[in-house]
Amino acid sequence: MNATSAEQASPPVTEDALRGVLLAGERPPRPGPVSTSLTFGWRALLKIKHVPEQLVDVTMFPIMFTLMFTYLFGGALAGSTQEYLQFLLPGILVQANVMITMNTGITLNTDIQKGVFDRFRSLPVWRPSPLVGALLGDLVRYSIGSAIVIMLGLVLGFRPEGGAVGVVLSVALLLVFSFCLSWLWTMLSLILRTPNSVAGVSMMVMFPLTFVSNIFVDPKTMPGWMQAVVEVNPITHLATVVRGLMDGSVPAGEIGWVLVSSVLLVAVFGPITMVLYRKKK
Repeated sequence: MNATSAEQASPPVTEDALRGVLLAGERPPRPGPVSTSLTFGWRALLKIKHVPEQLVDVTMFPIMFTLMFTYLFGGALAGSTQEYLQFLLPGILVQANVMITMNTGITLNTDIQKGVFDRFRSLPVWRPSPLVGALLGDLVRYSIGSAIVIMLGLVLGFRPEGGAVGVVLSVALLLVFSFCLSWLWTMLSLILRTPNSVAGVSMMVMFPLTFVSNIFVDPKTMPGWMQAVVEVNPITHLATVVRGLMDGSVPAGEIGWVLVSSVLLVAVFGPITMVLYRKKK
């Protein structure tokens, strides 16, 4: 019996039979915003698994800056490397995390150029899920960077007077601020046309913010006009909070300032990002 005779022998498939097969089970519910965002977050983690080079900035950058500033400049700036390490390490923790956030925009822009986000926007899911998921996945990168800085500091002799609670609270606040700051780079990834341009603009923004702050030195040693610039720098307030929590104090006013600035970052750049995302061609 050949294929033609087999097709002739089989009964025709009616519309009612086909409908019965399709409706045999319950239709799965539409995924909610939380589940879809977590799914895209898991995708971001899988990308790290397959491209571990993404962790170079998370691992090597904070180690390099900690060792370089502690042993090259510590004696000149504070009289001893150990004393300077107590001042420097919370600042390096801040710098490492806020600098790592730039990778968010670079990665998203790469996906956009490859056409991946065109497919995401066609899916029947909550529209911001791909963006929120990418930001949630990057929280793991920030946590890895924070753990590396703290462990390196402990090996070098850093001793936080605030204990484990102060360290955990400072890292938690730092993760909140980093997540909110990432919305800025997400917006840039939708405006600029290449990953290199995103990286260039991000560096132009972050280098002045991190170096013109109290991360490396006390602003009291700076000229008056620069002190005024440093005092309004959000990175300065973030470093002050992290330093205070690790030292065992609770700078309530500074914590409030950091939380308000975090909310403002999302309130300003979040809606702009979503408008650009919907209009992206």
